[in-house]
Amino acid sequence: MRAIDAGLAAHLAGDATTLCHCWRVIRRDGLALGFTDHDHDLNLLDTRFLAASGFSASEREEEGGLSAPSSEVAGGLSNDAISEVDLAAGLYDGARVEVYLVNWAAREQHLLLKVQEIGEVTRQTGQFQAELRSFAARLSEPQGRIYNRRCDAVLGDGRCGIDLTRPPYRAEATVVSFRDATRIVVAGISGFADGYFSRGRLTFLDGPGAGLAVDIESHSVTGTTAQLILWLPLDIVPAVGARVALTAGCDKAFSSCRTKFANAFNFRGFPHMPGADFAYAYANGTSLHDGSPLYS
Repeated sequence: MRAIDAGLAAHLAGDATTLCHCWRVIRRDGLALGFTDHDHDLNLLDTRFLAASGFSASEREEEGGLSAPSSEVAGGLSNDAISEVDLAAGLYDGARVEVYLVNWAAREQHLLLKVQEIGEVTRQTGQFQAELRSFAARLSEPQGRIYNRRCDAVLGDGRCGIDLTRPPYRAEATVVSFRDATRIVVAGISGFADGYFSRGRLTFLDGPGAGLAVDIESHSVTGTTAQLILWLPLDIVPAVGARVALTAGCDKAFSSCRTKFANAFNFRGFPHMPGADFAYAYANGTSLHDGSPLYS
């Protein structure tokens, strides 16, 4: 049973209340920010809770057991509170959110309602909306390994073993033009074949958005330049001449691990597994069922 401070309990039992909600957001880098739906800033718990952030919460329901209810919180983007650049950089992904009920007339009377984490975040026209998930949501995440033909390691992690900081898996280029929010033309990587950086990463080294890393959908070469199509649109306009770092991409196939990375020994998939069509097919006298590898 949750214990409620005697002063707050007496206030809640009264005919009129002076209550508000406060959210303390603790990012994974340790930075703590405070927000409130009250009309004045509040100082408590060694945190300043900003009132001008435009924070508001959706209706929420509580359930017993191990269910994972979620709610949403919305607010305005600003450099003093939560900036669009920080959201795009993923600094708030998985951040811890503490939700408090506070008597703003007597701030020592407060109650921690719940602890959640930030899930999906959407942004539009100077506003953001964030999903607040219960930690019970982690119970639905896959545990252990999944048997799959393709590799389940992340390129460059300890299970993969590839060092993405070394050539030829990393290269630097310069921005030649910015065609739209998902297409950038770069120069300086003419020695790489078409598609080498597809599914890779692009990191801005200087200029607007320095330090921002984004995923590359496809990489195509045209003469001495290359066009990079990004998975998601950029929120910044890169400066012509800005330096970027590119890291190779991987399609998780055994053939790519063997030929592109010479890393077949560390392949973390199961390329010998037959597909569903093969496994459930009838023997017809023409298919080869001798247990030999099915990959090429």
